[in-house]
Amino acid sequence: MTDADLSLAYRPFSLALAEPLETADGTISAREGFLVRLVDEASDDSVVGYGEATPLAGWTESLADCEQALERAQNALRTGGPSEALEVVDQQVAARHAVSLALADLQATCEATPLYRYLSQGPMIGRVPVNATIGDGSPADTARDVRAAVDRGFDTCKLKVGLRSVEEDVERVRRVRETVSHDVELRADANEAWTYEQAQSALEAFADLDVSMLEQPLPAGALEGHADLRAQNTGVSIALDEGLLEHGVDTICDANAADVVVLKPMALGGIDVARKLAAWLAELEVTPLVTTTIDGVVARTGAVHLAAAIPDVPACGLATGGLLAEDLGRDPVLLEKGSAVVPQAKGLGVDDVWTE
Repeated sequence: MTDADLSLAYRPFSLALAEPLETADGTISAREGFLVRLVDEASDDSVVGYGEATPLAGWTESLADCEQALERAQNALRTGGPSEALEVVDQQVAARHAVSLALADLQATCEATPLYRYLSQGPMIGRVPVNATIGDGSPADTARDVRAAVDRGFDTCKLKVGLRSVEEDVERVRRVRETVSHDVELRADANEAWTYEQAQSALEAFADLDVSMLEQPLPAGALEGHADLRAQNTGVSIALDEGLLEHGVDTICDANAADVVVLKPMALGGIDVARKLAAWLAELEVTPLVTTTIDGVVARTGAVHLAAAIPDVPACGLATGGLLAEDLGRDPVLLEKGSAVVPQAKGLGVDDVWTE
């Protein structure tokens, strides 16, 4: 395979959500983006690599900027090869995610190895643990939804908090803990919703209810506040998500602001970038954890391979396919007993997604 043999094409898609999703940037009823196909024209069977760019407001570039970036990558691949194609989309993270994933899928396929082994050069991994995500609801509804998730095999559940008062959220968690045993790990994700005083109050209550992790309780800019919450040693780990994009790994670690850092490949510019950050975090004794941005099957499967390439990864937010009413193609990842079964086919393991 030579650079001149590679051709890149992309097409738009729109995937309806099963239910509208309320976010700080408005209501999302569909995920729109671009499917990327990279073909090695010189191979006997035209080896293909797939990528996905699914921009998300507040996290990535706009849909229009993403399309323009993919057009630049398409032209750069013809004139300068893969390195130049990646360079011209370096500032458009969703577009870079798509191009880098397609390149990695193609290369892993050529090497006849699953993508996660291409990323890590590590041992065969059959499964990675995943958590169930539980949305905002009444105490009774939240307890019911957690019970249903546990009955489906999940032993880690992440509860969305912060839309109600702290007292109401604590009551929701209390009802959940009364419903399931302490063998079930509970996490809470506040999505930057609280003041320091609210977060401190919630943290104390969550510690008594055996909540293992509190994700992004304060706005992303409040690094010192997160460090102060962590220093209280309540036994509840502090995780940063939005904070990673604002501060970067070194600043977070220098401030001792997090026990866990959440890696969203689409927002970081690709699974290759996220893999390097995961290794960096592990060296600094901070736990990396992988989640999606409610992506289609191509990016979602890429995130599963990324998680499989991270040693001893904790339960990750990868069980998000059910949030979509439709998808780009067949999902090769089976969710079973609280784990994602990692595809062992060559490359990404996704096929039948490109329709002319």
